[in-house]
Amino acid sequence: MNRKDEHIHLAAKTPQAMVNDFDNVRFIHHSLCDLGVNDVDLSVSFDGIKLDVPFFINAMTGGSEWTKSINEQLARVAKKTGLAMATGSLSSAIKDSSKIDTFTIVRDVNPDGIVFGNLQASATLDDVNQVIDWLNPHAVQLHMNVAQELLMPEGDREFYNWLKNIKHIISLTDIPIIVKEIGFGLSHQIIRLLHDAGVKNLDISGKGGTNFAAIENDRSDVAMIYMNDWGQSTVCSLLEAQAYIDSMNIIASGGVRHALDIVKSLALGAKAVGLSGVILNMLIEKGEAETVSMIEQLKEEIIKIMVLLNAKTVDHLKQTDLIFEASLLSYAQQRQLKIEHLSSRRK
Repeated sequence: MNRKDEHIHLAAKTPQAMVNDFDNVRFIHHSLCDLGVNDVDLSVSFDGIKLDVPFFINAMTGGSEWTKSINEQLARVAKKTGLAMATGSLSSAIKDSSKIDTFTIVRDVNPDGIVFGNLQASATLDDVNQVIDWLNPHAVQLHMNVAQELLMPEGDREFYNWLKNIKHIISLTDIPIIVKEIGFGLSHQIIRLLHDAGVKNLDISGKGGTNFAAIENDRSDVAMIYMNDWGQSTVCSLLEAQAYIDSMNIIASGGVRHALDIVKSLALGAKAVGLSGVILNMLIEKGEAETVSMIEQLKEEIIKIMVLLNAKTVDHLKQTDLIFEASLLSYAQQRQLKIEHLSSRRK
């Protein structure tokens, strides 16, 4: 089986976690609010990119005929719902140009939509420019996937100068660059390095969603099963990012299951939220129409939760009151993270 097909097959058959760290964050309920559902504005913007709603279809796939079909369906869903959409990694198309149509189908189907291209952080400036020519994207994601590569039977084994390369690309590219993890989360040390290298847009992509450690272990004859729980959760990664919430555009992804998880991510400082597994599973199991319906329902549910929190805009969610369970408080204490400002902020 083609590796890209195998990744999607394994991702789709792996059950989504019913419980994760989002359950360790709670909002305080206040019984009065002063707005209605028609007052809520879901739009967000970062680095010149405006999204009508604060979530988008994050990077998933491409590189084979089956994944071309998936990208085509995802693009139609994005067009019908007005969502931005990221392609999967175009590295395979850089190596073999015959695969490019499995990615450009996204732009063919949705010529006026917001599209992000995707490459590994080791990509060259020429690679980035090639993706810009192919897709005319609004941004290019550069993904950091060291953990996946090391567990992948045919993966890379050397990872020199990624930070230097990211800095080089940002300095010579006009298009917004989004640096992202792929499901293992980020530490404040790495966030600081990326910030100092000029990274403005950062997808923390924490543990809790599509598990590439488990996927690569399923593909390996010599599996390191004990690595299936490697990394920081999305919530922990958002806590790690608190010192940079105002100086970087933080995107949250990984293990986002429903509208409440999206709203919690935004309250913790995320500018926007990327969804992958929940959309892929719905598309494969139920089809395009049901996926569109699910996304429209998500929008309505986010609005209802924002009314309940008296938040007219996404930015107002940062003023809501949050409570953390003991495990997260312990994590923050051991990591020496300052999160006091996240509790009891209502004046």
